[in-house]
Amino acid sequence: MDPALQPLSDQIDFAVQRLLGTARIIDDEDLRAPSLLPGWTRAHVVAHLARGADALRNLLIGVRTGQPRPAYTSPEARAADIEQGAGRPRAELLDDLADAANAFRAVSRQLPDEAWATDITWVPGLDPFPAREVLVRRLVEIELHHVDLGAGYTAADWPDGFLVKPLPEPLRTQREERRSWDRTAPPLRQPRPPRGRPDRVPW
Repeated sequence: MDPALQPLSDQIDFAVQRLLGTARIIDDEDLRAPSLLPGWTRAHVVAHLARGADALRNLLIGVRTGQPRPAYTSPEARAADIEQGAGRPRAELLDDLADAANAFRAVSRQLPDEAWATDITWVPGLDPFPAREVLVRRLVEIELHHVDLGAGYTAADWPDGFLVKPLPEPLRTQREERRSWDRTAPPLRQPRPPRGRPDRVPW
């Protein structure tokens, strides 16, 4: 990986760790409850994050091979994949999120230094942008949708580096919108107490 991009890649790693930490405390009932995004449950948000990682990975694979690959095969396929993912059992959905994040990381870490300057021009609706911006988009996707889960992580929890990072539009506006939101989602249920005697230390 281009050494200049290493700090950004590290930021993504830390953001993924925080995201997975939150996702793992959401039980199945809470996962099916509404998120902060209208019409989507928390499961939809998790599924979207997994498929978003796959989409950005597709772009980087296209850069690496010199054969452009679309982020999604079609808007309809994107919507169907998210809907299907949202209906998966909790354990499968969380494994999918972690696996997709790891797959994106592997491809990004293996991309040759010079490839990061390659312009990506095959994203419908977006002006061409250099491959290095894929990392920015991945970081923004994780941080914004982590908030959208409505599971305790808010814009106030964003690292300072993310708050001040220069972003292209519409990412900058989307970040500012999250900072002003007063939306709420159903609170998470309290964790179930451990089985056995309550005063017993579970070594």
